[in-house]
Amino acid sequence: MSLFWFVVGQLASTETMSTSKKVITRDEWEKKLNDVKIRKEDMNKLVMNFLVTEGYVEAAEKFRVESGTEHIDLATITDRMAVKKAVQSGNVEDAIEKVNDLNPEILDTNPQLFFHLQQQRLIELIRNGKVEEALEFAQEELAPRGEENQSFLEELERTVALLAFEDVSNCPVGDLLDISQRLKTASEVNAAILTSQSHEKDPKLPSLLKMLIWAQNQLDEKAAYPRINDLSTAVLEDPSI
Repeated sequence: MSLFWFVVGQLASTETMSTSKKVITRDEWEKKLNDVKIRKEDMNKLVMNFLVTEGYVEAAEKFRVESGTEHIDLATITDRMAVKKAVQSGNVEDAIEKVNDLNPEILDTNPQLFFHLQQQRLIELIRNGKVEEALEFAQEELAPRGEENQSFLEELERTVALLAFEDVSNCPVGDLLDISQRLKTASEVNAAILTSQSHEKDPKLPSLLKMLIWAQNQLDEKAAYPRINDLSTAVLEDPSI
């Protein structure tokens, strides 16, 4: 992310300027940008970090071979993605079983994660119209945990409230049945597995891109310069003067 550090440097250098904007030409910008040296090994590690964290197994293996980065255990990625896919598909029991196969301590030491998985099981029962089974499950599996934790109780009450509405589209808690709720739970499980494997739970690349956007926005107030408006192409666009 040499561009990010360059932008930060330019931001610092304009702190003492007058209120008028400094104009930086493309030639000046690219010359200074080329002076910022970032090791290729560090860039490769950044890309690999993203691929491994997000679970792109085939891409990670291909990139490992092409870039010569350190060996990665593809089996751990595959197993982790199987858990994530199970939750995203609504197969929460299968996901819990897979997590325990990977490392039983993940759920044993993370009561919030286990509650959220059980909550997702309840949501899936309600989604499938299994009202009696849902009520029994809530009473036997979730209610005892709610008695020990106020936030769990509030989440349980909110989930059970789904049963009071025939038309969930007009239900104030209908968002629990959205695919986004599955994705949220799946991401939480994914992060917990990564942590248990001594990996960072979030990829570094998106954070760096957010920092780049922030740095550009700050510099916009002080200078006109070639900037990246589309992160997907990373094309420098000439400043409008």
